[in-house]
Formats: sequence, C-alpha cells, structure tokens
Amino acid sequence: MKRFVAAVLAVFVWAFVADAQAPKPKRINRAVELLEQGQPIYYTGSHEGTEGNFEQGVKDAQTYADYISYDMEHAPFDVKGLAEYMKGLAKGGPTKSGHRTPAVIVNVPVNGTDEATVRANAWMFHQVLATGVHGILLCHADAPGAVRAFVEAVRFPANGGRRGVHGNPTAARIWGVTPDEYADKADVWPLNPNGELLLGLKLEDKYALENAEANSKIPGIAFAEWGPGDMAFSLGVKGQNAPQMQAARAKVFAATKAAKIFFLNTMNADNVVDMIKEGVMIGPASPQAAEIGRKYTKRTMPW
Repeated sequence: MKRFVAAVLAVFVWAFVADAQAPKPKRINRAVELLEQGQPIYYTGSHEGTEGNFEQGVKDAQTYADYISYDMEHAPFDVKGLAEYMKGLAKGGPTKSGHRTPAVIVNVPVNGTDEATVRANAWMFHQVLATGVHGILLCHADAPGAVRAFVEAVRFPANGGRRGVHGNPTAARIWGVTPDEYADKADVWPLNPNGELLLGLKLEDKYALENAEANSKIPGIAFAEWGPGDMAFSLGVKGQNAPQMQAARAKVFAATKAAKIFFLNTMNADNVVDMIKEGVMIGPASPQAAEIGRKYTKRTMPW
C-alpha cells in the first residue's frame, strides 16, 4: 500500500513539475508574440503549393519555423484543403513553445491593383480567415485605396471593418477560444495591441513601388516585402544585382522604416546575421539559418 501511495505521489509530483516547466505562451499568434519582443521571425513554405490536408497539418505542427507561409496565390484556392490543414495543425500541437499551432499566413490570390478589385474579392479573405489562420498577404499591393480596402475587409465592424461574424465558430475552434473571444482577438496587430492577425503587403511591381511609402503607412499593415521575382519581371531586368533592383529594395525598405512596420527579405545561413543587423525582421529561412539567427538574438522561446 505504501509503495502504491508513493508511486501515485511520484506521478503527481512529476506532472506538477512538468506543468510548471511547460512554456506559457502569452499570445495565440507566436509570430506576433516574438515581434512584440523585438525578435526576428523565420518562416517556411513555398510557391509550389502547400499540401492542404489533415495529415500534412499534423506533421507541420512541429515545424521549426515561427510561421507557415501557405500559398494560394499560384496554388489552387482550396479553402476546404486549408481548413483540413488547420485542423491537422491543431491536432498535432501544441508547439514546443506551448502555442496551440504555429502561425499560418496565407498568400490570397487577390491583386491589390485598385480599391474596387479588393472590395469585389473580399469574400476570399473572409473564407480564408474562417479556417483559423493568423494572417494574410495582399499580393501586388499597388494602390493605397486597395490596401485600405484590404484592412477593412479583414476587420470586424466594431473595429471599423466589414468582416462578417459567421465564420467565427470554426476559426475559434482552431484557436482554442470561444467565438466571442475570437471576435475580440481577431484584429490586426500592431494597430490593435491585443490583435492576433498579421497583415502584410507584397510591394512587388513598379506600380506598388511608386506607392510604397503611401501603401506602407495604411494603418493595420504589419509588414511588407519587395518580391524580387515579380519585381524583376515588372522592371524588365534580370537578377537581383541590377541597379534598378537594388534601388527598388532600398525604396521598399525605407518605406517600411518610415511607417514603422517590419521588412521581409530572403535570408540564408550565410547572411542571416547581416540581415538582422540591417534591420530585416522577417524572412524565409532554413532550419540552419533560423538557428543561427535565434542564437545571435539570444532568443529564449523554444520553437
């Protein structure tokens, strides 16, 4: 009997210690939590399409990355597949940092050519958000009116937006909160300090480049990138070392600094420290590059 009691007590003590030592995330969105701490963030994903299914989500729940870039710009706009993927992430979680899932930011196939185009296609943002993702990128964000309409489409009416409420229950289940809690938390950060959604811009062509400063200053945007692949096509040049390309990068980078938002740029194991020193805060990175960056900035949050 004494041995049984001792065994039960040992299990209880182990469980108590394990719970006390378990990471306690302060936010739902791991990427926001890190940026708020001044830590650079690293993502994984590709333009070849993410396998939008439950099993892949379970596997990706333990990714080394801070967020997953989910492509629907050049891959199929498959909301059902995305929904299954998000359910898989929730099943495979929590992450080592204690977050229910890694953050997921989706490239939605809506070009920000003008305000009318974005408003006509806002239903895509609504359907994607209802799956429980944590952010959206607006592709070819060319005009300030388009960016403003993008932000309004993502926000709820209580925050000056136009998004409807009926997708809240499904998204809330992925986040592990009630629908009412989701309505409070699913707003844009850092405009709303309590928001959990990250909105980004792809300033990736000559039209977006012309309006880079104005686009970056629209309230509700958290970060922007210069999209070197499409930028080169738009400028009619080849290679990132062309003078026009370097000037384009410098202009977008300066625009993000002036607007006090974050800049996204590709990084690798050889240049990640230099990128961080330059002020790059977001980037696609291999496990090796992410590890080097995390050590350099003395990050303590486990991935």
